[in-house]
Amino acid sequence: MNALRPWRAIERRVSRTVMVGDVAVGGDAPIAVQSMTNTPTPDVAATVAQIHKMEAAGADIVRVSCPDEASTQALAAIVKEANVPLVADIHFHYKRAIEAAQAGAACLRINPGNIGDKARVRDVVAAAKDHKCSIRIGVNAGSLERDLLEQFGEPCPEAMVQSALRHVALLEAHDFYDYKISVKASDPFLTVAAYQQLASAVDCPLHLGITEAGGLRVGTVKSSIGMGMLLWAGIGDTIRVSLSADPVEEVKVGFDILKSLNLRTRGVNIIACPSCARQGFDVIKTVQTLEEKLAHIAEPVSLSIIGCVVNGPGEAAYTDIGFTGGGAGHGMVYFAGSADHKRDNDSMIDHIVEMVEARAAQLRKMPPVAQ
Repeated sequence: MNALRPWRAIERRVSRTVMVGDVAVGGDAPIAVQSMTNTPTPDVAATVAQIHKMEAAGADIVRVSCPDEASTQALAAIVKEANVPLVADIHFHYKRAIEAAQAGAACLRINPGNIGDKARVRDVVAAAKDHKCSIRIGVNAGSLERDLLEQFGEPCPEAMVQSALRHVALLEAHDFYDYKISVKASDPFLTVAAYQQLASAVDCPLHLGITEAGGLRVGTVKSSIGMGMLLWAGIGDTIRVSLSADPVEEVKVGFDILKSLNLRTRGVNIIACPSCARQGFDVIKTVQTLEEKLAHIAEPVSLSIIGCVVNGPGEAAYTDIGFTGGGAGHGMVYFAGSADHKRDNDSMIDHIVEMVEARAAQLRKMPPVAQ
């Protein structure tokens, strides 16, 4: 039913594996979905509550901002309550990085070149080694080093890659190789070009993102275009969809991007028609309701909701469960690709939810399949 056809398979770039806590990033591990808290980190209760919401949405890794000592002190309590590895977001102050590693961060998001002299870099690397912390080198087009901007005149792929490689050299000088890299920009074209160059220059995992992408709708579109191009080409080992929206939405969009490329299979994949005058029921309202009622399902169930019989049977043939409008107040329910029984439009939503939940329960009992 959900077998991957050869022409839909993506051959991922070969990279070494880096551990972020107990989550493998790179190699043949599933592409990890990340988000970031936006609560004040010293507010432990609020931050933990937000992390738990992201975990429920499927987040594999969560990043927490640590701009001051109060935040790194709070991080120790937050780590104990979180069920996923936490990345400490560090800018400029090397002591915050050391404190975050001591507090139990699984990874430090830091640019080694921004934290001071070689001795400070050495101390941060030592703390990372001592506490089994990985490091993400995070290059942003909006905060490139001044000399690179003077050399190239503006943010460009070459400048971003050179910046990343500078930071790599600082880590490798201390025999530290547990790092991944991101080279983000708000411009999808600049981002894609930078990652394409970087992918051939290093063998470490790459964290993807279109930074400052915008609100929920525009940011989703920009992120889908930019990251979709890279993921389709096999580039990317972990992603964050950066939205001016609830971080839970970032997780949901991240999984939707990966599901559309057959790179992850979490949750219900609803295939639905755009609705037209042929529809035998209100497709738009039905899909909106089903998305809400099925948001708790983590198992990979495919569902087709088609308003008429033109494309309905054909789409249902390739989904676990389907409903096709046939007029006269009822439609056909499909199971495992075959027409199974009719159902009134008025009761079909609850009926579909029951069928999806039953299918999800079956999948939970089956041996896990590597994603």
